[in-house]
Amino acid sequence: MSKRIVVARFQHETNTFSPIPTPLEAFSPLWDDDVLQQEQHARTAVGALIQTALKLGAEVITPVSAMANPSKTVSKHAYDTVCDKILNAIRPGCDAILLDLHGAMVAEGAPDGEGALLEKIRQIAPTTPLVVALDLHANVTPLMAANCDVLVSYKTYPHIDMFETGEHAGRIFVDMFSGRTKPVMAYRQLPILSHTLCSNTTKGAMQVAVEAANKAEHRPGVLGVSVLAGFALADFHGAGMSVVVVTDGNQALADEVADEIESLILNHREGFTYKSDPLAVSLAQAAALAAGEGKGPVLLLDHSDNVMSGGTCDTMDVLSGALNFGLTNIAVGPIADPAVVQQMISAGVGSKVTVDLGNKAGWLSLGKSHPPLNLTGTVKAITDGSFTVTGPIFTGALAKMGPTVVLDTASAQIVITTERMEPYDLGALTSCGITLEDKSFILLKSRIYCRPVFVPISKGLVECDSDEGGPTSSNYTWFEFKHVRRPIYPFNTDAI
Repeated sequence: MSKRIVVARFQHETNTFSPIPTPLEAFSPLWDDDVLQQEQHARTAVGALIQTALKLGAEVITPVSAMANPSKTVSKHAYDTVCDKILNAIRPGCDAILLDLHGAMVAEGAPDGEGALLEKIRQIAPTTPLVVALDLHANVTPLMAANCDVLVSYKTYPHIDMFETGEHAGRIFVDMFSGRTKPVMAYRQLPILSHTLCSNTTKGAMQVAVEAANKAEHRPGVLGVSVLAGFALADFHGAGMSVVVVTDGNQALADEVADEIESLILNHREGFTYKSDPLAVSLAQAAALAAGEGKGPVLLLDHSDNVMSGGTCDTMDVLSGALNFGLTNIAVGPIADPAVVQQMISAGVGSKVTVDLGNKAGWLSLGKSHPPLNLTGTVKAITDGSFTVTGPIFTGALAKMGPTVVLDTASAQIVITTERMEPYDLGALTSCGITLEDKSFILLKSRIYCRPVFVPISKGLVECDSDEGGPTSSNYTWFEFKHVRRPIYPFNTDAI
């Protein structure tokens, strides 16, 4: 009789400060056979896990694959529906469970979304091998660590190793399943609430920590070492950094490596804290870069409204600041504003329009709303907003921005979309007919995801934060944290 293996995906990075709701529809869930057919060749962790199970000749049960862009707390209906689908697949009995989770989900009634799910699974299948692949920004909690056999995470940000992480989890699982290894884990929850911009794995403290993890994985008996940056804007008790080490039956070795990585991170704690410059300072830096030597545009990265951290994709502070500062020849976008899209479609290509752009999705800076940005320009293009991703993140996927338009003003060409869209691919702008190489500036609502594709065509970048706050601002003073554990650095400098 073939083995029965349950493989599922349930991912959401919850920004509890975001005004964007998270109903079941936001996950665009795939169910049952549709998961197997559409995900087994995907360059994601669930794709690799499915391939691992199929190579074993197992009967692969795929109850659900559900992933939503970061937004506010997951609705109870969405959370319960997806969890129940996974649990019901496990109840008849199975030989293994392989999960692709994010690790920073906050749901109504389940602040520790993944921990609660794993605990329920363990109640049904207390001894069944349970292996989990996580995002690098997971807030790993004691409940999560106590209720599975193996946890491994991405080691890159931007995340270009999703599939490889699934392969890693799969290798550990296969050796465990065959009896060649007996994984044990060491888990350390660190008193650091890191800034997302400081989790870039190509520089700084995070690069040092991940390089140490990679080196430790070459030690005999070490199966996996994960450094989790955590996600601070998921305001619940367990938010923050962590370390998870998996070894082959050697708890002492797991503890030794975990202690070493923990100590390294604590010694580099200042490197996980980001301090935003005033917007005027950032714009002056950008102007100086543009006037300097070298070819290509200067990137303005509006990290106060980053879609892949729960941003609304419609705050106007950085764009308004850039225009008021006098910057010109700017490519901007995408900005999500369905009402303006429909207004410009009705006007038609070539028409002159005056629009009230953005600031409509409900973000409040400590209770203060912001007016839209009034702009006049020409409707340069209208598209269906679809393009095929060619970059290293979600390669080959069909991106769907919804009906999309381009507003051409005297100073900027602005891509305006129906749906929120992180510009992780050049196509977010070029598919709308915008040429990038001849621009002086490119303003993107992105922290890190844009860098693999936009940095190579630019002459430099400047990180821009809003002076008025934003749903993903790196300035924690704009947020009223109520639930995160204390003491924790940098709120409490004596936490370490």
